[in-house]
Amino acid sequence: MKRKSIAIIMAAVLVMSLFVGCGKAKTENSKENSAAGTEAGKTAEEGKTSGEAKTITVWAWDDKFNVAVMKEAAEVYAESNPDANVKIDVVSLSKEDVYVKLQTALAGGGSGIPDIVLLEDYVSGKYLNTFPGDFVDLTDKFDYSQFLPFKVNAVTQNGKVYAVPFDTGATALYYRIDLIEKAGYTEEDMQNLTWDEFIEIGKDVTEKTGVQMIVEIANNKTTLIRSMMQSCGLWYYDMDGNINIKNNEALKAAFETILKMKQAGILFEAESTEGRAGALNSGTVASVVNAPWFISSLRQAEDQKGQWRAARIPRLSQVSSSINASNVGGSSWYVLEKSKVKDDAIAFMQGVWQGNTDFYDTILLNQGAMGSYIPGYATDAYKAEDEFFGGQKLNGLFTEVLPEVIPVNYGGYVAEANDAITTALSNLFEGKTDVNGALEQAEEQLANQLGR
Repeated sequence: MKRKSIAIIMAAVLVMSLFVGCGKAKTENSKENSAAGTEAGKTAEEGKTSGEAKTITVWAWDDKFNVAVMKEAAEVYAESNPDANVKIDVVSLSKEDVYVKLQTALAGGGSGIPDIVLLEDYVSGKYLNTFPGDFVDLTDKFDYSQFLPFKVNAVTQNGKVYAVPFDTGATALYYRIDLIEKAGYTEEDMQNLTWDEFIEIGKDVTEKTGVQMIVEIANNKTTLIRSMMQSCGLWYYDMDGNINIKNNEALKAAFETILKMKQAGILFEAESTEGRAGALNSGTVASVVNAPWFISSLRQAEDQKGQWRAARIPRLSQVSSSINASNVGGSSWYVLEKSKVKDDAIAFMQGVWQGNTDFYDTILLNQGAMGSYIPGYATDAYKAEDEFFGGQKLNGLFTEVLPEVIPVNYGGYVAEANDAITTALSNLFEGKTDVNGALEQAEEQLANQLGR
């Protein structure tokens, strides 16, 4: 009963605060999506108990990204395994519905669960801790040395691996080369920077062009915070899962750096996600730090074709472990232990997500999905020149960055930590506290929320 109660409480919390990173969560038509999920669950159960083709039900969100990728995987598997006698039913739900429906099903004993489900890496620890035994141990089912270490680490608990790594959020500094050059700088000047060096360049750009150097969302600056923090191999939680905020040298350096940007007048604070993209598209801001999926937002400004470039993110000079590489977001695929077609689901994942580099090329080119399968990075798709970025081999940049990303323990409660950090930064910007005081406030808020 205790486990069930905790799970129900988790569901309520997730609806309010969980949704960070991992591309574009699709929230429209959630009622229709929820109904579709329920009906698909019934159909799947019928197929599993009949003599007809077995149905493997997959839950995911975002029709243009995650759902489209898994539908492609289903087609690839059907073509290469015509005798498998399985049907892959990819059910599109909102991200909220995926999480709430999954938790409700698991808390209720497993009735109505999918066979495969997509979960963000940031929340994996929460699910694995709350529902031990409900996700299949895949440790011996895949050669995880072929996947990015930091992605494997994110889905590993107590030495066992519970998911197939999917997309990555390799961070890059996207910047307008035309504005940089007007300030007297070149592409070479933008390589392997420290954040202090970036701020100095930003001052010149803002002074000479009237355009602020970098954008972040006013009430949620955690994209910058998370990218800076993981570049040091540190996180909101230590490797044992304990809260690590007030004495976190990377967080302190990140707070100091963002405050410097604010004080230097180079930080544009957008009111929303849409406002951030709008500021970049209108030429109000010269750069942004984000993941590969953000590129589609930049491409909306067709008149800026050829004016954009990408570089490794700057590093924090205050922290010796900081490197010019990081990650924000990303998700992985889990197989449910109580699935009646568990072995078929595993075989499907093995047949597509490991060894098939053509599949990874397809989802990169069609959906912009940067996978976690290392052998896939050697194909020609990663050598292609991108005209919007002046002929730069953009995908090649990501393949250089990703293997260097330092694994951390996401802890499973990233959204809750982001809330605490956002409040602390707001107080810092308003002059209500200093950096140390802001970090102490954030740790206290998070500890209270998690009951620690």
